[in-house]
Amino acid sequence: MHTDLASHLHTPACNKLIEELQACHDNNAFGRFIGICNSIDDKVVKCLKGERIARSAANRAKARENQAKYKEKLLHGETE
Repeated sequence: MHTDLASHLHTPACNKLIEELQACHDNNAFGRFIGICNSIDDKVVKCLKGERIARSAANRAKARENQAKYKEKLLHGETE
């Protein structure tokens, strides 16, 4: 099962792969059940995983930055 495949949530590279997968499913109504589209699906999964890892790294960096700001305020006795 994939995450939401809406185009506004993904990079252009992943969107292209998602479109290819959807086209494969459309063109192979029964073949998709026996694995005709699996190679494209594997590429989509790898692309989505790469996006998730990049998003997680960015969130961790932002959290560290926010924690550093908060510690700085605590050390200097500032309030918001």
